[in-house]
This record gives sequence, C-alpha cells and structure tokens, in this order.
Amino acid sequence: MGRATARALAYLASGLVAGAVDLAWSLAAVLGVGLLSITQLGGPAFLGAAWLTRRLATVERHRAGWILGEPIPAPYLPAGGGSIRQRVAAIGAQPATWRDLAWLVLLFPIGLAGGIAGIVIAAVDLAAIVAPLWAWAVPNPHAPFPMRPLMTTTPGRFGLTVIGLMLLPVAGWLLRTLARLTVAVARALLAPGAHRRLVERATRLAETRARVVDAQAAELRRIERDLHDGAQARIVAAGMTLALAARKLRGGGAADTDVALARRQLDDALAELRRLVRGIHPPILTDRGLHAALAALAADSPLRVDLRGDQSDRYPAAVESAAYFVVAEGLTNAGKHADADACQIDLVRTADTISVTLADDGQGGADPAGPGLDGLRRRVEALDGTLTLTSPPGGPTILHAEFPCAS
Repeated sequence: MGRATARALAYLASGLVAGAVDLAWSLAAVLGVGLLSITQLGGPAFLGAAWLTRRLATVERHRAGWILGEPIPAPYLPAGGGSIRQRVAAIGAQPATWRDLAWLVLLFPIGLAGGIAGIVIAAVDLAAIVAPLWAWAVPNPHAPFPMRPLMTTTPGRFGLTVIGLMLLPVAGWLLRTLARLTVAVARALLAPGAHRRLVERATRLAETRARVVDAQAAELRRIERDLHDGAQARIVAAGMTLALAARKLRGGGAADTDVALARRQLDDALAELRRLVRGIHPPILTDRGLHAALAALAADSPLRVDLRGDQSDRYPAAVESAAYFVVAEGLTNAGKHADADACQIDLVRTADTISVTLADDGQGGADPAGPGLDGLRRRVEALDGTLTLTSPPGGPTILHAEFPCAS
C-alpha cells in the first residue's frame, strides 16, 4: 500500500511537468504544421510532429503504468511505405493520432489540478506528522481555535503528530484515487480503441481464413494423389489382368464376351476417375504450375487459344487452383454457349496482385448470375479476390479474376 501511494504521488507530481511540456509542444506542433501546410514542407512537418507526439504519448502510457502495473498498449497501426502523401493520409486516418494530441492538451489542466491537490495533501499530512520539529518556529498566538493550542503548545504539537498519523491512510487513499481518476482519462484516450480492435480482428480473420484455404487446398491435393496413386493404379492393374485373361480366352465364347465387357467398363471407370481427379485438383498444377496447367487446357480446347504469361512463375496453391478453374469454366462457356473461335488468356503478376483474363470472340450475352460463374465468384472472393464479367450482346466476352499477392 505504501509503494502504491508513493507511485500515485510521483505520478501526480510528475504530471505538473509533463502537462506543461506536452501543452507547449501541442501548441507549437499545431501552429507549425498549420503554417507549413500550405507549402511543400507540410507533409514532412506533419510526419515529424506525429512522430514526436507519439513519443510523448508513449511516455504517458509508461507513466500510467506506474498506477496500472503495466504500460497502456500502443494503439498504432502500421503506416506502410509509399510516398509522403500516402504516409500522411495513413497516419492522419488513424484515430490514435488525434487521441494522442487530445490527451497532451488535456494533461495540462488535469495534471495541474491533480498535481497541486496531491502535493498539498501529502505536504499537509507530512507537516502534521513532523509538527514538533517545526511548529515551535512559527508561533501564532492569533491563530483560530483549535489551531492555536495545537501550534503553540508542546502537547498540541505532538497531538498534531497523532492526528497526522491517523489521517495517513486517508491521505494515501485520496492520492491513489486522484491518480486512478487521472489514469482512467489517460487510458480512455491512449489505449487501443474500437478502430484498432476491428483492424486486429479483421487481420486475425484473414489469417485464419488463409490457413483454412491452404488446408483445404492441401487436402484436395492429398485426395487427388490418393486417387491417382491408389484407385487409378488398381484399375489400370485390373485392366491389364483382364487383357491377359482375354488373350488366354481367344477361343471365343461367353467368357471372352464377358471379359471384353469388363475391360470396356474398366476403361470407362478409368476415364471417369481421371475426369474426377482433374476436377478436384489437376496433378499438373502441383507438378508444373499454373502456366503449364493452362497450356494443357488450351491444348485440349477446340478453340484457338493464345496464352500469355511467365512460364516459370509460381503462385500460392489456392490461387493457382482458383485461377485454373476460372479459365476452365471460361473456355467451356466460350466453346459451348458463345460460338467462339478463338480465346486469349493473359496471366499477369504485379507487385500487389495476380490477375487472369480470358477474352473470347464469341457472341457475348453471358449471364453474370449463372450458377457456374456464381460458384467461381465465391471461390475467388474466398481469397479476397474479385471476379468480373463483361459480356455485351454481340461480344466479346471478357472474364477477369484478380487475387491479392497475400493470398
């Protein structure tokens, strides 16, 4: 309790100096940035003022830790790189920037009132406790009752000591209460607010979703690998066994007919299984990447397909899978419904995005709300991407998917 009271007194007393310094800086920063805002130095001046304001606010968060037991967490969001204008916009858009400034201004009257009150309470109680050491030097026969007998007589001075000791817990409680009230205002302004909490929650949700998407992609690759290496291999082996049996039964008869039928059924099952595997996750995506998988799609398409993009570039597995099925759906629609003769696929990666564009020369009129495109849109949006379709009557039809690199 004694240490808590000492920290409360230190916090209140230091608030006098901190309030004066912070107010002076706040006025100078507002005036300086306001005057320089009409010049080319406005942006750098704002960034410099914000930097120093945040340092002063950080000191206040650590001072509040004297009362709270730990510093108030910083509420700042990363401003990122870019130009000075972009950094100014990013920092200015954060509520914490202006809440810091508000506290630095409010600290002067709050710190002045709390500091003076704290010092007076501590000084009066301490003076009463040590009254026998000093009260004799300031005799005042005209002091009002009961101060005159307490100050001018030896028993009275020792009585002041007893009164001071009795009031010591009350003085400590008052000091701690004043400090807690001041810190409550500081925490309301300097602690992370709703904006920071929402941003952090959105970040956590994005990270969680990315992990779920990656896990789903890994599971699809595992299923594809198991089907390819397990069931498909066993079907091929069974077909070979039937082929050997058919060779031994070349004499004809019902058995030969049944074996031939079984072979055809196995061939059909194998073809269906291969289509299923390609629909889950084409093996070529894992082995050779998106460009090679799109090249295979283009080779199988009845249309003339021109594929453009970096052949050696690799992308996140979930992005490769989503982009592959966007192009597969686009090629299928162009061939079946648009009466197209040729398509162009552009695969482009920039610093921030990965985009896939498919354009055909068909008759257009595609329905953006169709079930196939709607499923693709949900798949793309699950990666924070966007899918747009432009298909006026008469064509051309352009299907464009864009994914953030973070995906």
